[in-house]
Amino acid sequence: MGAKKEIRTLTGAQAVIASLEAEGVTYVFGYPGGQAIQMYDALYDSAQLKHVLARHEQGAVHEADGYARATGNVGVAMVTSGPGATNAVTGIATAYMDSVPLVVVSGQVPRSVIGTDSFQESDIVGITMPVVKHSYLVKSAGEIARTFKEAFHIARTGRPGPVLIDVPSDVAAETVAFSYPETVNIPSYKPTYKGNARQVRAAAKLIRESSQPVLYVGGGVIASGASKLVCRLMRDYRIPAVTTLMAKGAIPATEELYFGPVGMHGSKYANRALNRSDLIISVGARFSDRVTGRPDTFAPNARVIHIDIDPAEIGKVRAAQVPIVGDAATVLESLLAELGSSESRPDTQAWVEDVLAWREEYPILLNGADAYPGLIVPEVALQILSGMLDPHESIVVTEVGQNQMWAAQFIDRCEPRTFLSSGGLGTMGFGLPASIGAALAFPEKQVVLIAGDGSLQMNSQEMATAAVNGAAVKVVVLDNRSLGMVRQWQKLFYDGRYSATELEDNPDFVKLAEAYSWKAERVDKPEQVRKAFERMLKADGPYLIDMRIDREQSVFPMVPSGASLAEAIGAVGDAHVKEA
Repeated sequence: MGAKKEIRTLTGAQAVIASLEAEGVTYVFGYPGGQAIQMYDALYDSAQLKHVLARHEQGAVHEADGYARATGNVGVAMVTSGPGATNAVTGIATAYMDSVPLVVVSGQVPRSVIGTDSFQESDIVGITMPVVKHSYLVKSAGEIARTFKEAFHIARTGRPGPVLIDVPSDVAAETVAFSYPETVNIPSYKPTYKGNARQVRAAAKLIRESSQPVLYVGGGVIASGASKLVCRLMRDYRIPAVTTLMAKGAIPATEELYFGPVGMHGSKYANRALNRSDLIISVGARFSDRVTGRPDTFAPNARVIHIDIDPAEIGKVRAAQVPIVGDAATVLESLLAELGSSESRPDTQAWVEDVLAWREEYPILLNGADAYPGLIVPEVALQILSGMLDPHESIVVTEVGQNQMWAAQFIDRCEPRTFLSSGGLGTMGFGLPASIGAALAFPEKQVVLIAGDGSLQMNSQEMATAAVNGAAVKVVVLDNRSLGMVRQWQKLFYDGRYSATELEDNPDFVKLAEAYSWKAERVDKPEQVRKAFERMLKADGPYLIDMRIDREQSVFPMVPSGASLAEAIGAVGDAHVKEA
């Protein structure tokens, strides 16, 4: 007979905290309020859980998100009802679009007044329904343990994502005989992990027959822990590989056959390889519009093997000749075994030589610092920073916009979970709180945020959270006094009509940082850049560099919205090219 299971008499609020402890949670990011006060009172007694008080609920969820992206564990946020819960929605949607595992616990008004428009009531279950993997309104304290067990299981399995648990305050006050379940059984939720054997054989056949294959790698590879298997397929069968924004780091930047990011701001050589391939092996990617450009012109001669754990993604944008529903790592293991059972291999030598030649012919950075005398060139600055970061002991986080694309293009990563960025939703204000979550998860690593002056102001209050909690975040603000990416579009496509994109009234970011007890400095000359980075990286606590760049500098290459990948607007210096 097994050991007798421990049963304790707890309040519902205490059961919430005990459930988090049973799941091995370390950090809870949140903000208290009236309907969450009992859960916060119970949290006060926990020796295991460390609460991080954000300065805004959106920041709390992004912090939990950054922690989850960096560790692969489920991130946890706790907020109160009404505006507390609605403030969290943008963070929840961000995690949902990028398949990040979160459990968000919200306080709710008592059951007896739900639906009466009571003080600080919002139907957060209804509001978040489109942007959660699942949601619960807890109706009795007896449901709490099972609900949390299911929520964590749903968040971390299959295609990961956020789960919401809404706890009415009178449920939190009830007493319950608490015992945390050891297993979970959800008959309606059974993710497929093992790929269909016949489809795996068909995929291997297509690979062996191809002469111009490309591995198209998405964030699902990182979520699955399949990076080494993707690299093995790339190396053993000499298949060029490209990545989405979410997959940066899945393949080391040092690999010969890794050709970097594709899509709207991908390199011309990577986009050309994808567009001219005869076989796309898509692993954990969803053929986003930011990758494909105009879908009817995308890779017109390519057959598609699509491997994804979410069956809804397969065939949604691009038809697949060989669809395989399953976990990326599990399917790749089967595929490699099937390929290894035959001596027949794809002959990709001529193809690889072509793609390598394109990389030499069409580099992203055509002009260096000499083209902009006296000005800081963001591409050059980030190349310098990239060379100063230990790729194994650093995490790079981005905000959204030009800063994000420059970082994706010019900062090398060699390991998964070391490049964190809001991809699907493109959430300005994500980066600073996400970098705090990553820094608390890995205090021994350098965590560097590349930010724009517009994005940083979306959640700048979280600088207080970093300072109070000892999160030694390093922030590089590429400060062009504008909403750079939108302004770039206005410059290129709207005749320079700069409507509401110039930020002449920015605060002094150095003084702002110092007000939050950070160290900070301003850099406005290219010869100052390296020394400033050295000071920043050596600093013990949080540090900000306000790096002034010219607002006319744009991110290139660029595929205009609605255009095909073959219609790229050139490289640095506004060199316009249209590929035949």
